[in-house]
Amino acid sequence: MKTKILWMGTAAIIAAFAMTANVHADPLDAFKGETGTIRIAGGTAHIPVMKEAAMQIMAVNPAIQITIAGGGSGVGIKQVGEGLVDIGNSGRKPTDGEIARYDLKMFEWAIDGVGVVVNPQNPVRGMSKSTLQEIFAGKIVNWKALGGVDKGINLYTRDEASGTREVFWQMALDRKEIAPKANVVVSNGAMKSAVAGDPYGIGYVSVGHIDQTVAPVALDGISPTMTNVSERKYAVSRGLFSNTRKEPKGLTKKFIDFLFTAEGRKIAADNGFIPVK
Repeated sequence: MKTKILWMGTAAIIAAFAMTANVHADPLDAFKGETGTIRIAGGTAHIPVMKEAAMQIMAVNPAIQITIAGGGSGVGIKQVGEGLVDIGNSGRKPTDGEIARYDLKMFEWAIDGVGVVVNPQNPVRGMSKSTLQEIFAGKIVNWKALGGVDKGINLYTRDEASGTREVFWQMALDRKEIAPKANVVVSNGAMKSAVAGDPYGIGYVSVGHIDQTVAPVALDGISPTMTNVSERKYAVSRGLFSNTRKEPKGLTKKFIDFLFTAEGRKIAADNGFIPVK
């Protein structure tokens, strides 16, 4: 009887040690001994997280090659659906039609807000949602009407393939018109650069991209900060998705799994997003 009790105690110790070791295992260990390529394209808000994850993975195992391209959410969904890439990123949930057509599997790994931004020289730091809608419809055309300088308002928007544009159009503009005169830019980075270089410009970017080069604008008294997005106070928000055609396998699955590990979640948080468990 004593021998049996001793054996059971030893087994429990070994099991506990194994569980502890597993908890502290490096998530990058999953990529050791692997070879192959992962092709990623789509939403531009995702790119900083994708690059950092790829860098860490390839540093552990140079036999793995990961390519990352932008193009917007629509491009990501279309390319993964057509088998041109392994992961298609989107800043919106794919439509029912896209899911059915391409047999998509969706993995939402973070939440992001879409914030209105102006040039830091612009004193306008807040407005109502209805005022924003009139600005983007081309009905309010001078900053003087908002307490700013007597200069025309220069509008910046994204192309229709952009998930950032889709969320902004739906949630901030309530699906109302965007004036044809608006300047179209191709990415969050390009939007930020355009507004940063235009004292009279107004646009919108992923909240994770807002830095000192642009000034955030509060909507109805709520500023586009990560805290307000995480607490659901700021309503213009969206999920960040990595989509695959059918169930992911091999390296593709391991990459997506990595996004949900403690290290992957840290990368998302470090880039200004709210990780999803």
